[in-house]
Amino acid sequence: MKHAANDAKASFDDLYAQADPRDYFSLLGSLDYSIPDMARPIFRQLAAAYRASNGRGATILDLGSSYGINAAIFRFPLTVDMLRRRYARQEMMALSSEQVRAFDRAYFASWPRSQPERIIAADISPTALDYALDVGLVDDVVAHDLEKGAPNEVAAKLADVDLIISTGAVGYVTEKTFDTLLTASTRTPWVASFVLRMFDYEPVAERLAQSGLVTEKLRSAVFVQRRFQDEDEAKQVTDVLRAKSIDPMGLESEGLLFAELYVSRPKAMVEAMPLDWLVRVASGRNLSFGPRLVQVRRDDGRRMLAPLRP
Repeated sequence: MKHAANDAKASFDDLYAQADPRDYFSLLGSLDYSIPDMARPIFRQLAAAYRASNGRGATILDLGSSYGINAAIFRFPLTVDMLRRRYARQEMMALSSEQVRAFDRAYFASWPRSQPERIIAADISPTALDYALDVGLVDDVVAHDLEKGAPNEVAAKLADVDLIISTGAVGYVTEKTFDTLLTASTRTPWVASFVLRMFDYEPVAERLAQSGLVTEKLRSAVFVQRRFQDEDEAKQVTDVLRAKSIDPMGLESEGLLFAELYVSRPKAMVEAMPLDWLVRVASGRNLSFGPRLVQVRRDDGRRMLAPLRP
């Protein structure tokens, strides 16, 4: 059951029923969809932290994975724009889905793999998941509505998950999905969720706390998800934010959907390395406390730091 506030967003359900991601990149690319690029360095930092603290690489579950875009960008030196441009080529648009998949298997296999982690993709679209597995972006898939629990064969795939990631799944899924994941897991997985500001993450955090996980929100930045599709979506989303006493000025009022990062880990891990120390943000919308400083040249030729002027 999706969150009621999700009705304010534009629906792209039809995009996930195609046998390849060309339409996905065509539409979302036109809206400057960028959250996988924003998330990649953070997911890699969390994977490295997990590896350092546990002595092995994590098995990652990408929740709401669609065509495996997070996996592609996490594993390979690719960006959303590189993939969008690839699928927008006239030669690619003229191919059948079977031909696209054949080319994509070779394309992704040709890139050096940057991350060793095993990745499981979870989504309610079996078509999108079939593509992600077929072209080698993920190691396994879970095609099931986790809001409804997990039958034995699904639970078996989820048993060894160490790190759950998502970039926009919350809103489509609720704490019920996380209850399913934590119940199925034989471990206590870390959770990293990029959540649109219009959604309340507290119910999820409360369920994670029942399994001994402490949730932190990154205070220093918010992250661009995409542009609004049209004026109607912009109005509905900003109306939802204001109804929740969340000020959209300077963020959603500028025509963009923004997400916040929540990370949940065992208490000892949080105490040893708080999130604001663990994660280094090199992209996104900086909301650090105090003015942004830039290097400028003085009249005498020397350089100094000074506040950035609007």
